[in-house]
Amino acid sequence: MASDRKQKPSNSIPISFFDEDDSRPDSEDENMSEEQATEREVNHEPGRGESGPESRAGDSGLGGPDLAELVASRSELKRLQAALAEAQEAVARRQADFENYRKRIERDRGEAHNRVVAEAARKLLPVVDNLTRALDAERSLAASESKEFKHFLHGVELISKQLNEVLESFGVQPIAAVGERFDPHIHEAVVTEATDKYEPDTVIDELARGYRIGDRLLRPAMVKVARPSDDE
Repeated sequence: MASDRKQKPSNSIPISFFDEDDSRPDSEDENMSEEQATEREVNHEPGRGESGPESRAGDSGLGGPDLAELVASRSELKRLQAALAEAQEAVARRQADFENYRKRIERDRGEAHNRVVAEAARKLLPVVDNLTRALDAERSLAASESKEFKHFLHGVELISKQLNEVLESFGVQPIAAVGERFDPHIHEAVVTEATDKYEPDTVIDELARGYRIGDRLLRPAMVKVARPSDDE
């Protein structure tokens, strides 16, 4: 009777439910042998993982050969920058020297041109003076001369005008005289005249025209200058 009261073994299989994220890794850890656990720790040791300190040091280039290479690269960069600055300074100096040389050459060339033109103009100025005097004398007699002579006089006037234009093309300019205040640097007082019509030291007549080329005086103008009257 006692054996009949014993519970018979159940043929049912126990079933348990678990979450996939929580229960399964625990069962895997329980079934993992000691050797597998050790291997797992070795594979995830800081030296080999991506987040270990040695890996971060290697990535930042602060350790070992990478650091030495970085220091050498920075030293070479500084040396190249210094060489570049020195080369740029040398180029700037050479450019300034060349610019000064170019200006000096142009100035010397201009002075040489003016010197040659001045020598030629000085030889032509007496011819211009004589031609001007002849024209002034003939103009006073032109009213009583024949028509043919007037045409001849007009032709000579054109020649005088052309000669003055040639001198002007070379930079030869006449000096203003009549009505200007006497300037001893460009005027030569040949005669003085006492008059009340003009202020003292005023040029009242031009006896010979003066010329200049640029800042160079070819010949001063020969002039008559007003002076105070004797009554004053």
